[in-house]
Amino acid sequence: MVTDAQHACFEAGIKFGSLYHQFAGTPVSPDSAASLERAMVEAIENQPFCESVAVDIDADALAAAADDHGYVELTGRFMEVEMRIEYEGVVVRTEMTMTDGYPLMRPVAVE
Repeated sequence: MVTDAQHACFEAGIKFGSLYHQFAGTPVSPDSAASLERAMVEAIENQPFCESVAVDIDADALAAAADDHGYVELTGRFMEVEMRIEYEGVVVRTEMTMTDGYPLMRPVAVE
């Protein structure tokens, strides 16, 4: 069987997969970024073992990339995400940041 720490990391991976693949491609503008951030946080916090989520969509980057209609499709290059997952007393802190042009999702601490 897996350890509690391994299970907590697995849970973090599930949350990242859900967050990214549920919202990637969503039309977003600088004006709608804050409401999309809240929707993403609230959706992921519904999942078991998720203690907190922070999503920061870069409105300035959206504005720079927006098409003639004022929006762009959401991808990892426009957002940073942090999550705190707790399973059986083990806390996993995670982040998603752009690394070499890729939205890298990873645990940063297991406590």
